Amino acid sequence: MTGAPSSLSGHGGRLAAARARFPDAPAPWLDLSTGINPRPYPIPPPALEEWGRLPDPTDLARLETLAAGAFGVDDPDRVVAVAGSEAAIRLLPWFLPHDRVALAPPTYASHAAAWRAAGTEIVGHPGPDDLRVLVNPNNPDGAALPAKHVLALLVSPLVVDEAFVECEPALSVAAQAGAPGYERLIVLRSFGKFYGLAGLRLGFVICCPSVARLLREALGDWPLSVPALAAGLAAYPDKAWADATRTRLAGDAARLDALLAGAGFEIIDGTSLFRLTRATDAPARFEALAHAGILTRPFDHDPSLLRFGLPGTDADWARLTAALETPR
Repeated sequence: MTGAPSSLSGHGGRLAAARARFPDAPAPWLDLSTGINPRPYPIPPPALEEWGRLPDPTDLARLETLAAGAFGVDDPDRVVAVAGSEAAIRLLPWFLPHDRVALAPPTYASHAAAWRAAGTEIVGHPGPDDLRVLVNPNNPDGAALPAKHVLALLVSPLVVDEAFVECEPALSVAAQAGAPGYERLIVLRSFGKFYGLAGLRLGFVICCPSVARLLREALGDWPLSVPALAAGLAAYPDKAWADATRTRLAGDAARLDALLAGAGFEIIDGTSLFRLTRATDAPARFEALAHAGILTRPFDHDPSLLRFGLPGTDADWARLTAALETPR
């Protein structure tokens, strides 16, 4: 049996499905199916007593202020913290009802799923009153538009998912989102990918104050957990870590490109957190890597594509290198 089932191609990180499909693979699995930084921000765990209290609203307001500063947003009232950008993706259709939404596939599948669940028609090209959703850099391929080209799309309402923009902050239009003259622009930001702490579930919506108020009312007093608040409060002021991490990730991405090209893959695109490749025998390569306990990301829409996240430790790099050198 070759090829990857849809349960392993819809999203990355499906380790339970991979274990069930490849029960004889060596453990622990090396998960390269996502675009998550494998060397996370070094936050200390919350003290046990902190888990016994409700999240403090003043910490939430402070986090939104720090995040606004990190994103270049001059008004923290336009920055709303949510339990991961996925939560925002699922909420927005109910706050921004539209008859039609324009999405250009292939892109992050949750956007189409969320709008369809709200009864919205998905189209390829927007009309003047249609809302447009753009993922920049795009997931799954990493294709990116310069900020000025994104802003030129504001002839119609625009939602921009910037989940991977931390690697290339110059692409971001978060500073403009919801500001006077840009009320129809909404930007989503993710914490977990760049900071390597996706399990905390932390993200942000940057939008005009009127939409921000509606979101805060819907989310209530405690939209985030104590650990998520603590992580964001520690990480966003740490510019030195962010700058050093961007440099390291760019170097690791170049190292991965060289390794994959040497193994016969064509490098198509990507970000510093993942690389998209093509190979005529990609399904067989996916299977071979999975049998070695290494999970990559296949795609139903194009079986010749395979995506690789970054290995973290020297042992992870050595394991991937050995698996790529094993005859198929």
